[in-house]
Amino acid sequence: MSLFDAERLATRDLIDRYDAHAPRYTSYPTAVQFTPAVGAETWGDWLATAPRDQAVSLYLHIPFCKRLCWYCGCNTRAVNRTGVIVSYVDLLLQEADLVLARMKGPVRVGSIHLGGGTPNMLPPAELERLYAGLAARFDLGDCFEVAAELDPEVLTPEWMEAAGRIGLSRASLGVQDLSPRVQAAVNRPETFDSIQAAVEGLRTQGVTSVNLDLMYGLPLQTVENLINTLGRVTTLSPERIALFGYAHVPWMKPHQKLIDAADLPDAEARFAQSQAASRYLAAKGWQAIGLDHFALPHDSMAAAARSGRLRRNFQGYTTDAAPVLIGLGASSISRTPRGFVQNHAQERDWRAAVVAGDLPVARGVALNPCDAFIGAIIERLMCDFQVDVPALAQAHGRGPADTAPAWPRLARFHDDGLITVEAGRVSVSPRGRPFVRAVCAAFDPHTVGEGRHARVV
Repeated sequence: MSLFDAERLATRDLIDRYDAHAPRYTSYPTAVQFTPAVGAETWGDWLATAPRDQAVSLYLHIPFCKRLCWYCGCNTRAVNRTGVIVSYVDLLLQEADLVLARMKGPVRVGSIHLGGGTPNMLPPAELERLYAGLAARFDLGDCFEVAAELDPEVLTPEWMEAAGRIGLSRASLGVQDLSPRVQAAVNRPETFDSIQAAVEGLRTQGVTSVNLDLMYGLPLQTVENLINTLGRVTTLSPERIALFGYAHVPWMKPHQKLIDAADLPDAEARFAQSQAASRYLAAKGWQAIGLDHFALPHDSMAAAARSGRLRRNFQGYTTDAAPVLIGLGASSISRTPRGFVQNHAQERDWRAAVVAGDLPVARGVALNPCDAFIGAIIERLMCDFQVDVPALAQAHGRGPADTAPAWPRLARFHDDGLITVEAGRVSVSPRGRPFVRAVCAAFDPHTVGEGRHARVV
């Protein structure tokens, strides 16, 4: 047997052993543990006691798209009526008023993130009206970042000019894959020319950090067309690149049933795609960040990763360390040190609650001291691939009993060379990094036997 064949067999064995279902760990506890027991009244209490010594972050969910991409896991719908969007902006600002009424006093904002959906579905005038409404309600004097997730195919010069006027500083553009065959399989036609025009236009308007979102594991996707896509988009020198694994969860997202499951690459092919892309980007000068991000060395995310300041939240990896995140809009998630809440996912339910003058919260979870401790362990593993468990236990005032169940579960990772453990310090080896979500799950009592999440590989 050749060395290549032996290595491939070893890799296949690892995939067979560790390609289980596990959360993406953008929070802990994860959204699966959210319940209606934590609702609007609880959220109002948390807002009233939210810490004010640091600026808060704002996330605004815009659940509209021009088209329905079959791979999408976001809360969105196709819309072609401007009136629906205009009334949605009205209600976003009304929800902000409801939040501020509970906080009772000026609220400083450090960052604003427009997610979706497709925020550039907002007409330019509505984008500016939304920002002006936020500026009239919050103190934006310390706002260091205004970010938006954008679809290049529906991004117009007029929208980019409006974005320049509101101070957009970071933009994330959906690319996924440039192969026409793959694009047809997921209903996402897109040209390199539109992406290039978007990048150049946004930079002209003052955007200083451009992120391109790509995916692996899409139907009919191969290593070759993924590398071809990277070869083209890296010519644009994006400051950041996100390379997400497609999560096929049709039981949660029924529109994914439009994808022919027979066209999906298997776990071994997905693994080969992600590893080939990682090697390619490293050779081109992008620094690997956590599980699925890459950044040029001068970017703030790369600097945060090098200094141990990288964080993780519902937008993925981030440099945002704000203790309070206020989510506005249908399905948006908020966070304070006391817990997480999520707004109604159905837009009609969210609208009805806001119109009635109620905080539109549908569910959430309160954090206890043990949750905060386990969450800190998982965040450091996801961000740094290492964690000093005893040091975190001391910082959180916790004892050995909180992590006792984890150590037996970690034994197999150690035996397979995926981690090392020394005096309670867990370090994920380069070989183990693709499986870090499974390592995190060893510390998470909620995921034992849990099959509702996407697979690790």
